[in-house]
Amino acid sequence: MASATKPSSVAKFTELPKEGKFGEFGGQFVPEILMPALRALENDYLSIRTQARFQNELKALRTDYCGRPTPLYFARRLTEYAGGARIFLKREDLLHGGSHSINNALGQALLARELRRSRVLCATGSGEHGLATAMACVLLELQAEIYMGAADIERHATTVEQMKLLGARVHAVTRGSQRLKDATHEALRAWVTHLQDAYYLIGSSVGPHPYPLIVRDFQRVIGDEIKGQLLRREQRLPDLVVAAVGQGGSAIGTFFPFVQDEKVRLLGVEAAEAASLTQGTVGVFHGAKTYLLQDEHGQVQPTHSLAAELDYAAVGPEHAFYKKLGRAEYIAVSGREALEGGRLLAELEGILPSLEAAHAIYAGVQRAKKLKRDQIVVITLSGRGEKDLRLYYDRQQLSGQAV
Repeated sequence: MASATKPSSVAKFTELPKEGKFGEFGGQFVPEILMPALRALENDYLSIRTQARFQNELKALRTDYCGRPTPLYFARRLTEYAGGARIFLKREDLLHGGSHSINNALGQALLARELRRSRVLCATGSGEHGLATAMACVLLELQAEIYMGAADIERHATTVEQMKLLGARVHAVTRGSQRLKDATHEALRAWVTHLQDAYYLIGSSVGPHPYPLIVRDFQRVIGDEIKGQLLRREQRLPDLVVAAVGQGGSAIGTFFPFVQDEKVRLLGVEAAEAASLTQGTVGVFHGAKTYLLQDEHGQVQPTHSLAAELDYAAVGPEHAFYKKLGRAEYIAVSGREALEGGRLLAELEGILPSLEAAHAIYAGVQRAKKLKRDQIVVITLSGRGEKDLRLYYDRQQLSGQAV
């Protein structure tokens, strides 16, 4: 496991990225037509985020609409199974909509309303982000337009029907692999042609500045709550914090409040079939410099993760920065291992996690086995698994045995 961050490395970190970059990563690699919109968004956001009225409304809606704070649950039976460190779960699956996505979607929808945008555009993979965006737009009287790959629509049909019931317009993307990457391309194209009345609500800590900063701000409530809850309960910080990393939004929200706590180790878990941090190289993708899966000619490689929200060829630039500093460790978990993690949690704790979260569950349990009984592991349970039931079931049938 990566060693604790050196003080000199921590000193390089600043809350507000200088010139939109985390070290060498991030930035704004976009067509010139988008630059005025991004500069205006940065200036407006930095002003709005400090306004008491905005923060008070966000806090009230997080409590009354979303269901925050979420519990920090001691997983007794999972801990007994692991036989090592105590395992706590941050229950983001209990939020309205069933995942962490509402944290960011609600915050950005509020921002869109402040900017007087009437339409909200977004791209989604498993539908978690699309569903959260649709909910937030209904609440705030905005029109949601969701771009989703046709392949993802097929495997998450129930979530798509929920989005439509909430009044969202769902655009099926039939280009390329028909997955999240292609949906993002189409959503960005739509935004370019409707800059005056549309807001692009990005679902994770990716894309050009200021989006990675905005998403981190709205997702850091996860890590802030973990820290406060554990200090009140155990009078100490965790030894290890674990979160799944696709594009990286819930993970950056989990990690950021602990970045300068050098004794707290951070473990990001990628899908082995879409592992940009553990298998990728540095390049530019969707407007930012980061790690991505590409060939020797710079062509983006296809990804095929069971978990649609992890099925993305790149990662947020702040994670790339943590990797280079050695502040966080990143590993890959296979689809079969994720299914095992989901099965364990369901059988031992009565909780069915999303396949995204199941990757983190598997890795967190494996690490807990190697730690001492007086140590603490916290795993962010980013979403619940109803949307993935068919995938759990189909994989069980294919293997001819219980997952």
